[in-house]
Amino acid sequence: MSPTRASAVDVGKIEHAKVEGGIRTHGLSKRSSPGKPLVTVVTVVFNCAGTLEGALRSVIGQTYPHVEHIIIDGGSTDGTLDVLRRYDQHIDYWLSEKDNGIYDAMNKGIALAHGEYIGMLNADDYFADPGVLAMIAGRLQAGDVDAVFSCLDIIDTSNPDLVLRKYRISRYSKFMLRIGVMPPHPTFYCRKSCYEQAGPYRINYRIAADFEMLVRLLLRHKITWAFLNHTTVKMRAGGVSSRGFRNRLVLNREILRACRENGLYTNFLILMLKIPVRMLELVV
Repeated sequence: MSPTRASAVDVGKIEHAKVEGGIRTHGLSKRSSPGKPLVTVVTVVFNCAGTLEGALRSVIGQTYPHVEHIIIDGGSTDGTLDVLRRYDQHIDYWLSEKDNGIYDAMNKGIALAHGEYIGMLNADDYFADPGVLAMIAGRLQAGDVDAVFSCLDIIDTSNPDLVLRKYRISRYSKFMLRIGVMPPHPTFYCRKSCYEQAGPYRINYRIAADFEMLVRLLLRHKITWAFLNHTTVKMRAGGVSSRGFRNRLVLNREILRACRENGLYTNFLILMLKIPVRMLELVV
């Protein structure tokens, strides 16, 4: 083997090697205590160096003191690791290694979480204000529900002050799931024990494993929930599910599959009923 080829192989191994950091790697680990439930925020990232810092800072700025932040990176090559290292002392644990996609990464984050409650904050998203987690923890601490969800603003990628859609699903019902409308996933905070009972996100879904998970939790496992009429998350427009006709077709097919696998009947015609709901969310 020539030296040049050997070097290329070594570089490839380095690029896909497992890298980790955060205060947990220095022996500092958080846990819940009586009256002070630990809330774990899981952030999944892949090549999002440009937006990850905003997500990180929105977690750091929360007034609720009992927060654990876990970040799962899929082996980024764009400077994401530089951001993680720069904020290492503010992150409980971060891991970078090749994975099987966003839902595999979410499963890793849940498995690593020490929090009594878990929510997902994507690398392109950020909390709407510093009091979000205090409000969520306060409602969950009341003890009569397993989960909460709230309101989400979808914003312009180049102008965060421009709200394009206001995503508000104040009531869960089988009908809403049948038309493919679910509570906004980034606002959903749930007991870890519910995830453990329901099982992991299904990584053989390309786009709609979050929809399937909520159907599974709400319909099959009948978790209890509460709605918070407050905007908790700002999401940048342009997610994978909205990128072109082909992805929307895949999304709808996976929604049909998710409903079928969880005993809820729907079809393509019924799914079309979500169009008026989405139109009402537009900010004009």
